[in-house]
Amino acid sequence: MTDARGARSEAVALAYTAGEAAPRVVAKGKGVLAREILERAREAGIYVHESPELVSLLMQVDLDARIPPQLYIAVAELLAWLYRVEGGASAGPVPVAHDLPQSLRPRPAGTP
Repeated sequence: MTDARGARSEAVALAYTAGEAAPRVVAKGKGVLAREILERAREAGIYVHESPELVSLLMQVDLDARIPPQLYIAVAELLAWLYRVEGGASAGPVPVAHDLPQSLRPRPAGTP
C-alpha cells in the first residue's frame, strides 16, 4: 500500500527454505517500519515485489507464522517466478511481469 505521497506504507517479508511446509512471515510493519524493511531488503540484495493485495493479506498473518493454505498458490507463483528471475540465463529466458498472474504483477508507483 502507499500513502498520499506515493511511498510504501506497509511491507511484509517472507522467508522460505526448501523442505519447509510453507514460507513464514519474518517481518511486517507500517510507515517507518515498512520503509526500514524495504531498505534492509534492498541493501541485502533481496528482491522486493510490490503487490498491495498480497501485502494486505500477509499483514493479517502473525509474525513468525507460516502463510495460510489460502495463500499457497499466490505465494508459490511468486516464488517460482522469482526463482526463474534469479536463475538468469541458466533458467531460460528471463520472465517479465506479465508472466505473473495479474494480481501479483508489480504496479507503477502511485497506482492504486
